[in-house]
Amino acid sequence: MTEASTPRIGALQDNEPPKPHRSRGADIWAQFSKHKGAMLGGGFLIFITLAVLIGPWLWGVDPQKLDIRNKDIRPLWSGLFSDAKTSWARPFGTDNLGRDHMAQILAGGRASMAVGWAAMLLSLMIGTFIGVLAGFFRRLDGVLMRLTDLFLSLPILPLLLVAVTLFRQPLRANFGPEGGMFILIVCIIGVTSWMPTARIVRGDILALKEREFIYAARSIGTRPFAIIRRHLLPNVLSPIVVSATLGLATAIITESALSFLGVGFPSDFPTWGKMLADAVPRMSEYPERVLLPGIAISLTVLGVNYLGDGLRDALDPHIRGR
Repeated sequence: MTEASTPRIGALQDNEPPKPHRSRGADIWAQFSKHKGAMLGGGFLIFITLAVLIGPWLWGVDPQKLDIRNKDIRPLWSGLFSDAKTSWARPFGTDNLGRDHMAQILAGGRASMAVGWAAMLLSLMIGTFIGVLAGFFRRLDGVLMRLTDLFLSLPILPLLLVAVTLFRQPLRANFGPEGGMFILIVCIIGVTSWMPTARIVRGDILALKEREFIYAARSIGTRPFAIIRRHLLPNVLSPIVVSATLGLATAIITESALSFLGVGFPSDFPTWGKMLADAVPRMSEYPERVLLPGIAISLTVLGVNYLGDGLRDALDPHIRGR
């Protein structure tokens, strides 16, 4: 080789150092962090969760305490546009019985978020269990999918109202007014919202069980439930996480609807839906009483939906590679 050809070969070589290989978690976070809506939604969900957990300890006002002398106080921002009665001690105002709105928002958010998380976890477990069985065992597929179609065809809201009417008194007698209604609402929402998760998991299991690594596991004598636990469930974790976020939003809305209709928690127990129901009769005089819980519900559900959208994009390997 001549000396003249040496620089030419060197020019063709790539002198840049190779980029370090990133883990799957780093790839997921890189894609997720690019989704501005998901970052905002996740941040707001963390904020509202911490607020309803820590807020009642910081704002030590009893949300059920009646203070007739300080009733109908308007929020502080109302004083900027009118001569409304405001108080720095009650920045969100009070209702017609003198109950503090900020304390009710925090306590109501704790109840709504607790119902949402618990009902979401219950529906996720039921949906994943049925979806895995239907997708992996061909004999159970027809029966379980027809059961799923049956639940999808039921009118959910009338079914919820009937179930609350039938089981409210026995559960209240055994677990107390708040505890009994919490168990009842969580079970009702969880039992009536597992169907989308089951269909998503079933579709992924049907595709995965025909892959080569599943055939290899079967060829060495691995039992079916071991295959499900070791190989299938880890590979369907991504759609389950996305379904969990959507289920959380559905559970919060359903609980708010039940409380708004007056069939949820007791009348003196604050929730966002109950605050909306109490504010409707005097909505024209005090519109902020509708806006405060309504905005809390809307922003929480919107944040959860954006978070689910970002997780779907980040966990999808086809989108993550773009």
